[in-house]
Amino acid sequence: MKKLERSTSDSMVCGVCSGIARFFGVDPTLVRVIWVLASIILGAGLGGIAIYIILAVIMPKKADSDDPIDGEYREK
Repeated sequence: MKKLERSTSDSMVCGVCSGIARFFGVDPTLVRVIWVLASIILGAGLGGIAIYIILAVIMPKKADSDDPIDGEYREK
């Protein structure tokens, strides 16, 4: 079962868009462009930023084995 998680390895800001892209199986750049365009076109610029921040807080981080955890690396 897929989980909606923020990406820690392919992130530009907090990894929300790349996490959404992984969940739906699409390119992260496409999700980022759609997010920005939707925020601008729909007039929800500040709303888009607020939603992003909310998602960054409530979406759990993906536990990648190559990502540092408290300054250490997980053993493979």
